[in-house]
Parts: sequence; structure tokens; C-alpha cells
Amino acid sequence: MKRITPAVVLLGICVCASAAPPAPTAPLPVSATSYFDNTGRDDVLAGGVKLIQISTPSGPFKVWTKRVGNNPRIKVLLLHGGPGATHEYFEAFDSYFPNEGIEYYYYDQLGSAFSDQPKDPSLWDLPRFVEEVEQVRKALHLDAGNFYLLGHSWGGILAIEYALKYQHNLKGLVISNMMASIPAYVEYAEKELMPAMDPAVLAEIKAIEAKKDYDNPRYMELLVPNYYARHILRMPPDQWPDPVNRAFARLNKDVYIPMQGPSEMSASGKLEHWDRLADLGKITVPTLTIGGQYDTMDPGHMEKMAGLFGKGRYLYCAKGSHMALYDDQETYFSGLVRFIKDVDQGRF
Repeated sequence: MKRITPAVVLLGICVCASAAPPAPTAPLPVSATSYFDNTGRDDVLAGGVKLIQISTPSGPFKVWTKRVGNNPRIKVLLLHGGPGATHEYFEAFDSYFPNEGIEYYYYDQLGSAFSDQPKDPSLWDLPRFVEEVEQVRKALHLDAGNFYLLGHSWGGILAIEYALKYQHNLKGLVISNMMASIPAYVEYAEKELMPAMDPAVLAEIKAIEAKKDYDNPRYMELLVPNYYARHILRMPPDQWPDPVNRAFARLNKDVYIPMQGPSEMSASGKLEHWDRLADLGKITVPTLTIGGQYDTMDPGHMEKMAGLFGKGRYLYCAKGSHMALYDDQETYFSGLVRFIKDVDQGRF
């Protein structure tokens, strides 16, 4: 079997819920001509790519974004997981959003892939990331009349924090495969997922972690088939889609490990005590939570989250894991598109 050496994965659920998969939806009323109309755009020369200068306590840096399509009413900004992963695993959206007339933006957060990667640990801070997203929003001219924010895994944490401070800028919010509490996530892993593993394998993983020997090839040799292929992406690792492998290959450990910890089996970094479950009711914009049956995240918790938001809906992916956008793809995207349309057309 081809050995996969992703540094690690990404934190992160209407089934992907409603009890039954949503029916296929008709494309949005945006013509092909208007969808690819770049009139007045300042990113045409670079094919939709825009490097945005952001301000930070450590000075200015640039982050990478790329626009696909044109729809004045629907613009989706994608927040990748990690922290420190990349936009690349979102490339599955190319198979669904253009046909629905949905404008969307790839975006590498500071420290990731095509964006600047400063060697300054003070920058890996949740409030600073929130302000980064707000600066990106302004540069892309997104507003409450069109701005949907989708956060997957760690991106879901970032999206929740952004909404708690800036929801007046949002039209819709999507929290994909992310619980609202890291302590609850750790408890679910320790009580539900780890006990289902081979005890000898789990003991060896724990021994490597105790030594902080995270670069030991044996660490990922154990994690990938015994945990990741069950709960991150339910495909044989040598068949994982290229966008996923590229995202893992670029994962920035200097961002990931201090904030999340060494792997997706638990959390031990700066985010260890993050918990916003009690604050979800403060978010009143239409919100979709997405969860998978086999996710590292508790699907029951993500269903509960939908009931706590002011206007929430839950999408359950019965075949899905943490990357339900791949292993329960039809359910994931049909439910996601339906949510976006319902919000846009006042049916939510």
C-alpha cells in the first residue's frame, strides 16, 4: 500500500440531515453568460486570484484567494481546516458549485500554502485569525446581501468566532464537521472512538505521543490505517483524492501542532479549552451544521448545535466521516446547495 504521510488532518456535520438525503436541486437562476462575466472585476488578469495584504500585530502579510464564478447574491468564502492546512481539499466544490451558479472563494489562511508563512508563533492566535477573515471579507467586497461563510473542521471554529463578532456581515453560515466544544470533542474521541481501536495499536500511538516523537514515520503508519481511514476519510489511503493528498502534504506543522496538537485523535494545543456551545444562541443568521456518522466529531453534538443557533438546520451524512465532502459527497453537496438556495430565496 502506498504510504501516506500527511502531517495531520483538520479539525471539524441536513443525512450529510435530514433523515433522508435531500432531492437534487435545480440550478440557480444564473445564466452561464452572467456566471462567467468578469466585467469590472480586478482579478481577471490572474484568473480570479487576488493576493490580499492584511495587517497583523507583527506587521503586514499577504494571503492568497481565488474567485470562481460570478453571482451578486451568493458568494461563499471557504475556510479550510488545520489550522495550517490548505484550500486544496475544497477543490471538490468545482464539481458542484459552478453548475448551481454559486460564486465561491478559495482562501489560504496566513501560514498556509500560497499565503505568507511567517515564523512568528504569536500570530497563531484565534482572535487574530478572526480579524484576518474580516480583512479578507472587506477586500473581496462581501456583505450581508451575499456573504456566506463556510468553515470546515478548524475552519468551523474560526467561522463560529467570526459570526459571534461580525454576524451583521453574513447572509448565511455553514459549520461543516466541527463541534462547538473542544473538550467535548476530546471526550468523544476518548470514550467512543479510541476504545474501538486495536489496544496494541492505540498503546503504541500513545507511547510515541508521550515521547513527542511526532516525526517518527511509525506514527502516521499507525494513525492513517487505524484512525484516519476510519474517521477522517473512509477510503483506502492509497485511493485518497489528489486534492486531499496535496493539502496534507502542505500542512504547516508550525501552525497545526501549537494550536491543535500532533494529530486528529485528540487536541492538546491552544484550542484545548475552546468551548462556544453556550454562545451559539447569539448567532441568529441562518446556519447549517454538517456532520458524518463516522466523523472524528460527534454527529449527535452537531445535531444539537443546529437546535441552539437562532436559525439552524442539520445535515447528516450517513456514510460520511470528517471529510464527508468526499466520502458522502452527493449527500453533502445536495444538502449544502439546498441550504444556500433556501436562504437566498427566503425559504429558510
